[in-house]
Amino acid sequence: MTEPRLGLVVGKKQLKRAVDRNTYKRVIREQFRLLRPLLPAIDLVVRLTVKPLKINRKIYAEEFLTLLKKLPHRLKTE
Repeated sequence: MTEPRLGLVVGKKQLKRAVDRNTYKRVIREQFRLLRPLLPAIDLVVRLTVKPLKINRKIYAEEFLTLLKKLPHRLKTE
């Protein structure tokens, strides 16, 4: 494996509507695509475990970036 890979799990319990689940996945995939060159060769699985209080693309993107910063494998620029 030479590049990072992404897996997404979004259940109906957290986001009832398919539109909301797809929006969440689309935002996370886009953030991953933008950061892919900076990530080490690891597999990431993003799982939505709690229902978001508000459906907001900006909040989703910020939360994903926060989680990436917590990884033991740091981004290549840090």
